[in-house]
Amino acid sequence: MTRQPSDMPLLLEPEQLNAHLGDAGLLIVDLSKAQIYQQAHIPGAIHLDFRRLQHGAPPVSGLIPPPDELEALFSEIGLTPDSHVVACDDEGGGWAARLLWLLEIAGHHRYSYLNGGIHAWLASGLPTDSQPVSPAPSQYRMGTINLQPVVDIDYVFKRHADADVVLWDARSLEEYEGTLAYAPKSGHIPGAVHFEWTDAMDKSRNLRLREPETLRSELAALGITGDKEVIAYCQTHHRSSLAWLVGRVLGFDNIRGYPGSWSEWGNHPDTPAEKEIR
Repeated sequence: MTRQPSDMPLLLEPEQLNAHLGDAGLLIVDLSKAQIYQQAHIPGAIHLDFRRLQHGAPPVSGLIPPPDELEALFSEIGLTPDSHVVACDDEGGGWAARLLWLLEIAGHHRYSYLNGGIHAWLASGLPTDSQPVSPAPSQYRMGTINLQPVVDIDYVFKRHADADVVLWDARSLEEYEGTLAYAPKSGHIPGAVHFEWTDAMDKSRNLRLREPETLRSELAALGITGDKEVIAYCQTHHRSSLAWLVGRVLGFDNIRGYPGSWSEWGNHPDTPAEKEIR
């Protein structure tokens, strides 16, 4: 009898996933660089080019693909309403989180993040494969789009100064301070607080997320708490997708991503920017 995945947690450890390899309905999506996937991947994992997760033209390149492109992408990887997606990557979770964020927007809530990705899997001594896996295509159709995880530039412009809103800037400190810029305008959205995406990772534990209560405490010290509306951004909502995932792991009910991020804000003539050093 073919097993079905049990209710897997959002944050999934390698040993937990290993116990379910081969389950019906399990869809492991590896967003690592192609050469990493070719060297070693989790048995049964399909490869997805992370560039497919963003849509747009320079300078604003991190927008959400339109619904028809998302349907085509999800059909290509074999997603069905019953699939439980486990996303992983080779960078500590940015691209994996971006995929999960898109699934949430598409109304697909059966998903997990493999804590630490391929690095944690390898360090655990679990089996790997080097032969590519071809997905079995589906005909995925999106239902009602869930816009709760998303904000646009107009929303941020109107709400960024509100007391019940906190903006989480997940870029490097140099980008936040304005000494490094990838747009004509430098600095950060006024009122935003800085917590770099890599600071969420435990480099001594193969890029797993750091202990939830430690993260909760450090974020709370910055004013990033679950009782507020938290808006995460970076340059293209790649790095800040991990911030969104961290918020979800911590139980934040109202954490949202700004896909335009600084690539849009920093190129817009009418948006304000701050440069003060914290």
